[in-house]
Amino acid sequence: MQTMRRCREWPRTAGVVLAVVASLAACRGTGPEQQLRQDVAQLQAGVETRELASIRGALADDFVGPEGMDRNAAVRLAQVMYLRNQRINAVFGPMQVTLLPSAANPSHATVAFSAALTGGSGGAAWPDTARLYQVRTGWRLQDGDWRMTSADWTSAP
Repeated sequence: MQTMRRCREWPRTAGVVLAVVASLAACRGTGPEQQLRQDVAQLQAGVETRELASIRGALADDFVGPEGMDRNAAVRLAQVMYLRNQRINAVFGPMQVTLLPSAANPSHATVAFSAALTGGSGGAAWPDTARLYQVRTGWRLQDGDWRMTSADWTSAP
């Protein structure tokens, strides 16, 4: 019964981490896009080392995820994911970064990508769980730093 509950909760848990971790883009570009990619890379490094402060710091105070998930709920979901999975791996597909209103003077951005997540106890050669997602995140430039304002994901077929 507990295994079935874990399997049902994995998509939601994985999605938050995906939205937060998987937003890391390839590190090339200049100006605002490069800054966004660097901020996301710092977030990814924090997630890999299980630093919840990195997740909290990357999310805007008014962050909104699926079903009205707020910033605190997203951090709690990451905590649950860490407790359930000693080992988490993520592989990201090509990322599309769109700067808004323009690349010359952006204040908002979207980052969309596909991501494969696996998780497990760490002892097995094969992961206990694996999922493929399509992820879309929203970002806002706030006091010189990019903050994630929204995240949405769907399981890929």
